[in-house]
This record gives sequence, structure tokens and C-alpha cells, in this order.
Amino acid sequence: MHLRPTARRLALALAAVLALPAAQLVPAPAAADTDCARVPWMNTHRSPEQRARALLAASTLDQRLRWLDEQSANNPAQTTFTTARPREVPPDQFTPVTFTMPAQVPCTPTIQYTDAPSAIAGAGAGVTVFPANVSLSASWDTALARAKGVAMGHEAWRKQRNVLLGPGIASGRDPRSGRTSEYLGEDPVLSGLMAAAYSRGVGANPAEPVESVLKHFVANEQEIDRNNSSSNVDGRTLREIYTLPYEIAIDRGDVGGVMCSYNQVNHAWACGSRQLLDRILKREIGFDGWTVSDFGARHSLADDPPSLRAGLDQELNAWRYWTPMAIKDLIAQGTLRVADVDEAAYRIVRAHIAAGLFDVPRIAAPDADVSTPASVALAKTLAERGAVLLKNDGALPLAASARRIAVIGPTAANTPATGDVDASSVCLHTAPNIPCTAAAPLDAITARAPGTVAYADGSDVAAAVATAAAADVAVVFGYYQEGEFADRPNIALDGNGDALIEAVAAANPNTVVVLQTGGPVTMPWLDDVKGVLEVWYAGEQVGPATAALLFGDAAPSGKLTHSFPRSEADLPTAGHPDRYPGVFVDGSTVRQVDYSEGLEVGYRWYAAQGVAPLFPFGHGLTYTSFAYRDLRVESGRDGLRVRFRLTNTGQRAGTETAQAYVELPAAAGEPAKRLLGWQRVTLAPGRSTTVEIRLSAADLADLHLLQHWDGRWTTAKGRYTVTVGGSFDTALSDRFTLR
Repeated sequence: MHLRPTARRLALALAAVLALPAAQLVPAPAAADTDCARVPWMNTHRSPEQRARALLAASTLDQRLRWLDEQSANNPAQTTFTTARPREVPPDQFTPVTFTMPAQVPCTPTIQYTDAPSAIAGAGAGVTVFPANVSLSASWDTALARAKGVAMGHEAWRKQRNVLLGPGIASGRDPRSGRTSEYLGEDPVLSGLMAAAYSRGVGANPAEPVESVLKHFVANEQEIDRNNSSSNVDGRTLREIYTLPYEIAIDRGDVGGVMCSYNQVNHAWACGSRQLLDRILKREIGFDGWTVSDFGARHSLADDPPSLRAGLDQELNAWRYWTPMAIKDLIAQGTLRVADVDEAAYRIVRAHIAAGLFDVPRIAAPDADVSTPASVALAKTLAERGAVLLKNDGALPLAASARRIAVIGPTAANTPATGDVDASSVCLHTAPNIPCTAAAPLDAITARAPGTVAYADGSDVAAAVATAAAADVAVVFGYYQEGEFADRPNIALDGNGDALIEAVAAANPNTVVVLQTGGPVTMPWLDDVKGVLEVWYAGEQVGPATAALLFGDAAPSGKLTHSFPRSEADLPTAGHPDRYPGVFVDGSTVRQVDYSEGLEVGYRWYAAQGVAPLFPFGHGLTYTSFAYRDLRVESGRDGLRVRFRLTNTGQRAGTETAQAYVELPAAAGEPAKRLLGWQRVTLAPGRSTTVEIRLSAADLADLHLLQHWDGRWTTAKGRYTVTVGGSFDTALSDRFTLR
């Protein structure tokens, strides 16, 4: 879509808008009298900046105000609107106000937003249900992320949606967060680069323009009291852990907008925080797009400064916390300026023009079915590459000699167990408006098995044990549910899953567990089973993908993007209610959530505290093995080169995601080494290759790979240690020095 401009270029463009003479601000002619080929904001030979300025020059103040609310911005012919109730106002104390506004200037597009965590939400049937983004991140494959974005953009467009509210970014502070599965892992660099690739895919087709909006900015790490909590975090941690993935996604992606979150950050609502929206997002990061509130997220025109001046550009859905009347009253009082309205409108219009929304009209009606054979095949590929083989004591792939297979667990079949959940793993994610019909694992395993398959849904443990005891191998499906609006009480399996697995494993020594979870899960039965395969919420192709992985038709290649704890007592927030879920102190009516663990989030916590996780960040096995040797690191003005030899030491072809980490000098004050880069490498049995992870000077600067925050991004002088291997538990090390 566009490259973000320098702060100077953006300031000059905004100055041109704000300096428009009053005589130019005249009503545009009615749409029926207008040839869109002749209006200046439809001239594709001009830049998005020039076109946006031309549109605003032809707009009245009311028409410019229309851009500040989703409903009035996106329905240019609509003239009657009704205010919505602010969240904190009791229903019996709220009286909605209905008012009119002039129609928008002609030749402006009709726009429709959509959520799309794993499918186009609210569009009904006929869409592809892809694996959740936690699975996407576990592929460590930016090309695959882009491919998913392309498919999501296409399906959004054919369902009449042209702004996609996603991808979502959070930092995995606590795995009990109800939306863990929607996000891209606990490392800011990996999360940012995957989000960037995804957004580039969404906007890749100029014939079907769809604009991407990152969410939820920022430190939105729990669902408990998300509308009534303050994430209290120091400036360094805020930038190194929580805003960094947004910066990377904006810098390397194709991002039109950023949605601010419900919560407060350091006692100011995120959607009304000048520190977050103006200083960090727009000035430090240099974001030139538009900001939009989450649905009903709190902010206020009564604050100092008002949320409009603090950096919020648009309210989602209906006029709620600001209205045209209130904004004009504040302009008359001198609290707001017309220039504040113009700047917000300019950011929105320029981004929509740059995304192509003005140039390609939305289709007249949504297609009934937008899923294609290619998108279904992509859903299967995503599920296969995102699956992580956590343990394998020789049980996988299933041998041809396993003639009798027991499949156990309610989520394996399309017929739910009595009193339990629907079978599809997509249904395990409880976010609304997402269809969840899937090809069941039981059906795919039965079709692929060389012998017989017996099934027990697990509702009767004794029956499940009998089924397992009669089989050569038992495959048990364990799950937990999660989704928006609530956090999980724990990260143990639902549906008595731990007891079911323990009983089956006691009856059959060849037990394999397939996990369907949205994030980390505890495994008290781990030592009693032969294999564990995490497939996450794997979408509509969960069955064929799982069967392909179990039988070795596809080899697992995913790597964890969350550290898995041995127990919940090992979490960074454990034993600290002030850290999670937060507390009400000193009479505060807002839950105070103290991020006092600082930088020690995810793998940084386990390393700094000397706590061994159950499975480390980056862990993932496959059906072969790899050896690393001959690491050499070279540093120069053009960047950093990390070179080493990788050998497939097993009997099958396989793919390894080779990872490089860097430990900064002690003067930087970092708690642990951090992810530096990675490369996916596929090798035939016995073959070797030289792997080179090359990081340009621009990579090092833009991604802040060697930097820490000390009031500004700073590169410490001294010795840097680079390690490489197949997970955070790396195998080789080398050093370089910056003077």
C-alpha cells in the first residue's frame, strides 16, 4: 500500500491540510451531478496525500467530522444517526440522541469492517475456517503468513468487507488470557514479522483492495476486566516487549490502521492516551495511518487533552464518547481546534486512498460461498506446518503394524459426547460469529488407517480404557476451550482430560496424545505417554491434517512460540495477584495490573529465574534429527552474518527451523538472550548445508535486534554472544564486539 513517511513528510502533509483557506471549504456537488472521473480526489495520477487534501478542501466541517465515526464514515449516503450508550453509563440513565448530518462528498466509498481471527466473522457460511494464529506463528513461516493474509483478504472482499480488523498482537504475558490463540506468540520480533507478512498478504491484490488494521494497542494481555483495568508498565518494558511488535509490523507490513485497546495503560485509557497514540505510535514509531477505538472502548473529550487531540482518529461503530455536536461545542470553547478534526480526517482518508478503497468499488452483493479448493488446501497446509511435535518416543509416525487403532476423546469426532463440546477444534475457540464445521480427525484417521479403528468419546472412562486396551496404539485427543470475554481459570485440559489420558495410558503403553489448545497446557501425564502432538485450533481441515501428521504423510515442522510451564506455579504472574489478575487498591474502581516482572516475559522469565519450562520457546521435533556445528558470526557496517552447518542425521527428509539468539552486553541490563533471527531449512537424510542468517544494517536498526530502550533506542558497547540451535536451548555459541 505505502511506505510510512518520515515525520517531516507527514508533518508537511498535515500542515497543507490544516492551512486550507476557508473559502475552499464549500459543499461538494450532489453525487448525482458528479462525474467521478473529474473530481480531484479520484485522480489516480495524484498521490494519496494530494487526493486526501483535495477531498478535505471540498468538504464542509460536518463532512470532515463524518470520518471520525465508523458508521458515518463508511456509509456516505446515510444522513441520520443515533448515539450509543457509553459503557460506564447505566442504561436507565442514558437517553440516545438522533441527529442528522449532510451526505458525504461524492465518490467516497462504502466501507465495511470485519473481524477475522480464523475466518471472516459474521459472514455466515461459505468461508474457509483457517487455523488460529497461534498455529500460524508456530510455523515460523512468513511466506505462509502472507499466503494466509492473501486468502483472508480475498474472502473478505468477496463477502463485501474491505477493512480487516487484524491481525491481533499481544505478548503472551499470561497464557490464561482468553484470546491467546488469536495472537502470534510471546516474542516481539517473531510476532511483529509474522503480523507484517500477514498484513502484506491482506493488501496484496489491488483488484480486491482490503485494508489491514492491527489490534489491540497496547498491553491488552487479559480479558478479565479488560474494560476496567490499568496495565501499569515501565517505559522500557512497554517499548521492548509490548509496542515493539506493532512497530515491526508497521515498518515491514502494509498496515492502514491501528485499533487501540479497552484497558488503561499507566492509568490513562489507551484510546485517549497521548503517550500511547501520539508520542509512541505516531511520533516514535512514525505511524502515518489512522487509529480507531475498540468497540465501545472508553475515552473522553472531557480529558486533558481530549481524546481527539490525544491521537484517536475514529470511534468504532456508533457515535458514543464523542459526537459532532460535542466536538463543535469544544471548538467553539477553544478546547479543540478545527485542525484536530482535519488531522484525524486526513489520516483516515489518506490511508483508505492508499489502500485502494476509493478506486475499486465494493462488490454489489456478497458471494454465498467464497471458499475455494486453493483456500481449503491452504487451511490443511497451515494446520500441518503449525502443528508441534512435543514428544516422540518412537510411537510416531504410526507404524503399518499398528493394525488396531483406538481413537479416544470428544473432539475427535463430529458427534459430540454427551454433555460435552462440539467435535470441531474450531468450536473450541469461543469467539462469536465464526462457523465451525470441520473434517473430523476420526473420519480422516479411519480412512487412512491400514487396519481397524475403534472409537470412544471418553464420556465413559471405563469404556475408553477397554477400547484402548484392545488396540495396538491409542490416540487420545485432549482439549481446552478459550475465547474472547473471559480468561481461563487454568491451563489444564477441559472435560476431565488429564484423568482420561492417565487412564488410557495405563491401559495401553503405546499412547499418543493430540492436543487441541489455544496456548500452553500442563501435562501431568507426560511421562506416561509415548508421544504428544499439539495441533492447536486447527481449523476446518483439522482431521486430514492430523491424520497426515500421525501417519507420516506429512512431517511435523512447527516450533513453539510460547514457553510451556511445568505448572502454573512457574508462570511469571504466579503468586502475585497484583500482577494477575490485578487488584483494587486505595479505593480505586479500576483494577490495577502491575507489570512488575518487567522485561521477564515468556522465555526471558524462565531464563532469568532459572526455572526449567516443560518445553522451551522454539521447541519442536520432527521425524528426523538435526546436528549443528561450525558456527561463525561476522559483524560489520553492512550488518551481521550468522553462519553454521546443519546436517540431517536421521533417516527421513525433514524441515528444521534453525534459530539464532543474542545476549547483549551486561551494560544493557537485559534479563536473558533474545531471538535474533531464524531460517527454515529442509534437508534430505544425511545431507548437510551451510545456513546463513543474514541481518542487514536496516534489519538491526528497524527491528532493534541489538538495541535496548534507555529513553531512546540504544546500542550498548561491548561483547555480544550469539547462540544457535533448534530451540531457546541452543547448541553453539560465538561472540562479536561492538566498540
